[in-house]
Amino acid sequence: MKLKTAILTAVCAGLAFAQAQPPLMRPADLDHLVAPIALYPDPLLAQVLAAATYADQLNDAQRWSDEHHYLTGQALADAIANDQLPFDPSVQALLPFPSVLDTMTRDMNWTQQLGDAFLDQQQDVMDAVQRMRRQASDFGYLRSSGQVVVSTGPYISITPVNPGLIYVPYYDPGVVFVAPRPGFAVRAAIRFNFGVNLGVAFQPWGWGYNRFDWGSHVVIVNNAPWRRTWSNRTTYVHPYTVRRAVAPRPPERHVIEQRNERERQAYQRGDRRIEQHRAPPRGRDEKGKGDGKGNDRR
Repeated sequence: MKLKTAILTAVCAGLAFAQAQPPLMRPADLDHLVAPIALYPDPLLAQVLAAATYADQLNDAQRWSDEHHYLTGQALADAIANDQLPFDPSVQALLPFPSVLDTMTRDMNWTQQLGDAFLDQQQDVMDAVQRMRRQASDFGYLRSSGQVVVSTGPYISITPVNPGLIYVPYYDPGVVFVAPRPGFAVRAAIRFNFGVNLGVAFQPWGWGYNRFDWGSHVVIVNNAPWRRTWSNRTTYVHPYTVRRAVAPRPPERHVIEQRNERERQAYQRGDRRIEQHRAPPRGRDEKGKGDGKGNDRR
């Protein structure tokens, strides 16, 4: 009787697991799904797709990012490591990119669908990215600039001019994937306002070793194929040097400065970042920490 009960339980669990699998998405739906991120540089896009498969961790990751937004570069990398964060390394890898985390957490339904589609239809998702890039390129919006190199061979890749400096593009999917009206300045439709300095500090999180093999439909994260799928999502071991902490976290030793709404809105608009707790007194000219050209090199 016990054996029969155990078998029945296992069968029911297996059925529940199978029933949870999302329905296949059509190409048109996948095009709409990837449109907000299709023009991200390849290394950033790879991390976003990987992190989307851990959508349940993103809100907590953004909360940690908000509390430590004043940290950059090596100091931020040290804080991520020392705090022994319980997030998957693909999620940790996005902590230097608060605007990207904000995009992903503002619409968790979209992020969950993106992650599920990438788990279940990785090749189809990559094909959708290529279709959207081709549209943006054909209409004249997507082209090389001082921040990215756009190759237009059989597959369109977008790579940073400086591999250690990743710029997040700001664009309206309702604009860059349709034919421009006469006289519209297509060059202004995609803006690269904020560059994030990564360098060697963030190599353990895969930065510097992320790319796509578009022809073979393979996503490379930290120089290894990303093989997480719907069927192995509960046991998959990520190809990162760092590991997700499982032990109780040690107390944090650094100051917590909460990001306020004004700073968050600046990221959403792609405006120059102003840390409110460091802003000059009222009446003085407020300047961001950019390089004088609107670039916030974090």
